[in-house]
Amino acid sequence: CGVEIRGVHEGPANTVLVGLRGLVGQLFREDNVHKIRRGLAGRVKQGLSAGGAAYGYHADPAKKGGLVVNDLEAEVVRRIFDEFIEGSSPRAIASRLNREGIRPPRGKNWNASTLNGNQARGTGMIGNELYNGRLVWNKVRMVRDPDTGRRLSRTNPNDQREVASVPEYRIVPEDVFDRVSRIRTAGRRERPEFS
Repeated sequence: CGVEIRGVHEGPANTVLVGLRGLVGQLFREDNVHKIRRGLAGRVKQGLSAGGAAYGYHADPAKKGGLVVNDLEAEVVRRIFDEFIEGSSPRAIASRLNREGIRPPRGKNWNASTLNGNQARGTGMIGNELYNGRLVWNKVRMVRDPDTGRRLSRTNPNDQREVASVPEYRIVPEDVFDRVSRIRTAGRRERPEFS
């Protein structure tokens, strides 16, 4: 159609100018990603949340980035850990919570994966170190699949994670959290003996 694209300061757009602007835009975007990540890492080092509040907590209205323990949800968290130690599977625990009408963190129902998560990634309620008073950030990174364009989650090595001690956020006693961790690591269930 013979339509010419003109920039206010550059004049007519040509292939070189469009390519240069694209490159500058991409470099700006990547620089912003690094700045945001550096800022979030700094918040975690200060013991502040770098994202949303986990089940059992809500945002502290008096301290930006701070969390406050939600007593009702914290009781549910303790119950989940206790039942897991007693030998209940995550599926059985989720089923009981659904029957009792206890509201889940997201969605309509509790699921086994909500509780168990992925052990290698440190996800799931029984693997969430915040319940033990340790704030862990940067467990995963998002990458784009070059074939499909979809975002994929990849686990970061432990040395890239930011960890801060926040004992004021502890919901589950350390010995209980450690016992659950040992059960998960062993890959077996410590079940009570029945006669």
